[in-house]
Amino acid sequence: MSGHRKRLTRRRVLGASAIGVAATGAAVAGGTGLLSSASAATFGYTDDGKNYVIDTGASLVFKVSKSTGDLTSLAYKGKEYEGYGGKHSHVESGLGASTVTIKQSGTTVLVKVVHGAITQWYAARSGQNNVYLWTNKADASFTATRFIVRLKPGMFPNEGSDSWIEASDKVIEAGDVWRRADGTTHSKHYSGQRVIDYDHVGFTTGSVGLWMVRSHHEKASGGPFYRSLLRHSNDLGAGLYEILHYNQAQTEPERFGLQGPYVLAFTDGGTPSSSLFHAKLDTSWVDGLGITGWVGAAGRGKVAGVGLKGMDAKYAYTVGFANADAQYWAKAAAGTGGFSCKGMLPGTYTLTVYKGELAVHTASVKVTAGGTTSLNSLTISGDPSAAKTVWRLGDWDGTPGEFKNAALMTYAHPSDARAAKWTGNVTIGSGGEAASFPAYIWKDVNDGILVYFKLTAAQAAAAHTLRVGVTDAFSNGRPRVTVNDWVSAIPTAPAQPSTRSLTTGSYRGNNHSFTFNVPSSAWKTDPSQYNVLKLNIVSGSGGTAYLSAGTSFDCIDLLA
Repeated sequence: MSGHRKRLTRRRVLGASAIGVAATGAAVAGGTGLLSSASAATFGYTDDGKNYVIDTGASLVFKVSKSTGDLTSLAYKGKEYEGYGGKHSHVESGLGASTVTIKQSGTTVLVKVVHGAITQWYAARSGQNNVYLWTNKADASFTATRFIVRLKPGMFPNEGSDSWIEASDKVIEAGDVWRRADGTTHSKHYSGQRVIDYDHVGFTTGSVGLWMVRSHHEKASGGPFYRSLLRHSNDLGAGLYEILHYNQAQTEPERFGLQGPYVLAFTDGGTPSSSLFHAKLDTSWVDGLGITGWVGAAGRGKVAGVGLKGMDAKYAYTVGFANADAQYWAKAAAGTGGFSCKGMLPGTYTLTVYKGELAVHTASVKVTAGGTTSLNSLTISGDPSAAKTVWRLGDWDGTPGEFKNAALMTYAHPSDARAAKWTGNVTIGSGGEAASFPAYIWKDVNDGILVYFKLTAAQAAAAHTLRVGVTDAFSNGRPRVTVNDWVSAIPTAPAQPSTRSLTTGSYRGNNHSFTFNVPSSAWKTDPSQYNVLKLNIVSGSGGTAYLSAGTSFDCIDLLA
């Protein structure tokens, strides 16, 4: 190709199949007209000088910058959706100058973007309104691992807890939490979803949908219950995220290596086909593409468990697998606890059984390529709910779910107008105690919550262990307890995420149980009198109000 004259080269695949994303009430993504549009379009790519232009042969044409690897255009049925604020869609916050190459292998076009420790891949398949993406990160030279799709303003409804109006809403925290005139709070953090809860996230007008279908998060961090950014929208534009490593409320070290595919999918407004979800996605077509770090089905193994003994029927159970290189999880069947986890990289993993979100059993399991590791029934050995108690406030499940404001806190700020008052002294035996007790206590907001309870003469004659379970903390906040006139020592702060979490939609940290050995001399000897437990938050750091030192609670109980 001459330096004085550029020739556009189109590579074509005739007879492209109309394979697509099934939308609700429609046969294939792109609408009932996909077959005719696919036959009219030509699958392949061109070079416009600045971008590689990929025509999917369906209703989607997208562009990738030849200089930066940014996704610079998403034109669906001739309408442009990509870009806002002078920025395009990209891995991290944009890689800058990169080496970008493209090739076509039969019915697949593959773009490779290399910049330092990161290699980003894009793929299009003939007749599909999808962009397949992979991210390979070799080290920590970039602080996060994410892909953000930036969308023009006004393309989709601006609604939900993760949306705001910059022209009128007021910033109340760290430049990313907003309050509306009605007192409701909004933030990109407030998507309210754990990784295990969703396969896709996106926007729809009813006639056009744009979705990010997440990967299996094999090389991500945080486990099945991690919450992170999923999407946001405002009057300036919108964003869709695939977060693979993010330091916000993070409980694990970062993992490195190839992550994906995750899929950007257009539909006729309905949700994407479940055939794109990681558990059902056929990736055999990827095997011959030469994607660095790709391990196909033949190089992976499976773990299958007969069941779990000792389950509490009130709770869902999850079986997680983790080592330094990868993470996986599987939902245990109700009743039997049977589980199966496939597509795992070979290696030795720590198997963790979760009751709700609380680890109640661990074991070691080895996975081999092409093999199935079969496990006999596992007997749950570490459920703190099994202990006999004098009283219990909440239950041991790794969440503050029974307590006041807990559900709201996954998609709102604690100052939200919908939140009940954070005060909440309770009396054991009065009924509804857990629902009256605050899910979070902060040093500068609601410190000194009281719990009233009575003991029989026999109970008051003995020493007892008081357990206080927490799920997360900010600024090393931890509980110190006072029982009547007896004051506990200040406990050591457990390891917890160092970033905001209690104000950014996540109570998930490192579940920890504090134990306080209360002597018999601390109790009231008259059974008609109430004992008073006081909970104070202690820390040598923290800010003010909802950014003062604080903690979220799982359960509090007094052992018999």
